Amino acid sequence: MAAEFSFPDAAARAAEFEPEKMSLSMGPSHPSTHGVLRLQMELDGEILTKCDPVIGYLHRGDEKIAENMTYNQFVPYTDRLDYIAPLANNMAYAIAVERLAKLEVPARCQAIRVITAEMARISSHLLGLGAFGIDTGAWTVFMYAFTEREKLYKLFEELTGARFTTSYSRIGGLARDVPEGWTGRVDAFCDQFLPILEEILALLTRNKIFMDRTVGVGVISREDAIAYGLTGPNLRGSGVGSDLRKDRPYSGYEQYEFDVPVGTKGDSYDRYLVRGEEMRQSVRILKQALAKFPGGPWYATEARRIFAPPKDKILTSMEELIQDFMIVTAGPQMPAGEVYFEAENPKGVLGFYVVSKGGGVPWRLKIRSPSFCNLSILPKVCVGHLISDVVAILGSFDFVMGECDR
Repeated sequence: MAAEFSFPDAAARAAEFEPEKMSLSMGPSHPSTHGVLRLQMELDGEILTKCDPVIGYLHRGDEKIAENMTYNQFVPYTDRLDYIAPLANNMAYAIAVERLAKLEVPARCQAIRVITAEMARISSHLLGLGAFGIDTGAWTVFMYAFTEREKLYKLFEELTGARFTTSYSRIGGLARDVPEGWTGRVDAFCDQFLPILEEILALLTRNKIFMDRTVGVGVISREDAIAYGLTGPNLRGSGVGSDLRKDRPYSGYEQYEFDVPVGTKGDSYDRYLVRGEEMRQSVRILKQALAKFPGGPWYATEARRIFAPPKDKILTSMEELIQDFMIVTAGPQMPAGEVYFEAENPKGVLGFYVVSKGGGVPWRLKIRSPSFCNLSILPKVCVGHLISDVVAILGSFDFVMGECDR
């Protein structure tokens, strides 16, 4: 009798074999990763099944460095966190230490800090918008954005003496007062910037190619945005109207009227729209701050052990000379204690946790960087997308590796 043979059907045979997947690294020197970020991706054809961010290529040990220098000496290191918005970093760090010292700076100092922080927000969003445009094929947007950003850099240089690494804030005040006529030039910038901003946004908002690349891409639900600790425009793009300038005002933000833009879908397009509206609101804040720009001192005059005296007095008075010598060599003397302060930076919430045992040097300093927390959701949000979609998602996140790695 002939033997009987049974052959499994094609579906059963296919089930025995695991589809072959490809492992691919994107970065850390890829232009679309916006810095030294590496994405370790797993692909099934052209669809991502896994995406792990690999960080640490830019790690500099800022938090440990802070333990070995005085409070004011660490100000230049805050420039190098979110190096696109150093003035906002300076402000957040200075306020944290001032709260440790239970020190309130005068109204003029607060107003200058608000003005510089909102200018830094516009500058940061312009760079993010320009880079996002290039990521999605819109080169013209980049040229427009950087032209306006150059105007801001000239104003920064007039105020601080530097274009990029400003190191402007001090514990108890600022490095110097605003130069004569500077507020008028900032006001003139605001007037000419708004129509140009509308022109820039018009290049993208209804652009068919840009919308195809961003609408429905990288969707983050409201629940996931909160669970992963997202902050800033990435959180607000998912419909969460959280903004520390409104929720826990600092530096006089409660005096200004502005709106907090929020998205509805949480996709890359919503995150773009939120940043565009934030620039309009920053101009609105700037106009108010400039209109009621206060007079008076720009540093806390009562904090003699914290803030260095004016240069003319250092050169003419022995007491002020000794005070300056002690602050420079030993640092501003702080009481023992601990404090945590966070500010609404362009990339999200930047926090400083400072622990003091007294003296002029912090015992511990921890930095809560928004880009680090925002990138944590990449393994979830990128799965199921194409590689080209990952480029758009990264552009919509607008992160910076300087503060991510610290």
